[in-house]
Amino acid sequence: MTVMKKFLFISLIIFSVVACKKTEYEPEGPTDVRVRNLTTYALIDLTVDIDTLVNYGNLNSQSTSDYIRFPKAYPKATISAKINKDGTLVTFSTKKEDYTFMQYMGRMRITYEIYIPNPNENVFVISNVIPDEALILEQ
Repeated sequence: MTVMKKFLFISLIIFSVVACKKTEYEPEGPTDVRVRNLTTYALIDLTVDIDTLVNYGNLNSQSTSDYIRFPKAYPKATISAKINKDGTLVTFSTKKEDYTFMQYMGRMRITYEIYIPNPNENVFVISNVIPDEALILEQ
């Protein structure tokens, strides 16, 4: 009886090891990124830095930019732009991000929604990162 139990136990272990399938990891990118301006200001010279600096140009209030492809993207980004406040161009930006331990978004299209919590502090905040759709690359 014990020989049968050992055989069953060893068979179960072998079956478990053989049945295990290595799951594929999600590729780092590329990721298509756009920015939605939730502020009441037009953004001048809008830039997004996700280990690669890209200039989006100007973006009107309550508007969304076109997608621009990045090699990879993260849930946070360094975003900056100039805003015309009382005839003076003032630079607003999010804090500089460190991506060392941050998980990447993968192959998808995403939207960073930004707003200004306090116009006196010259700071943008990313209020939401929206995963719009999967990015299908032509083979």
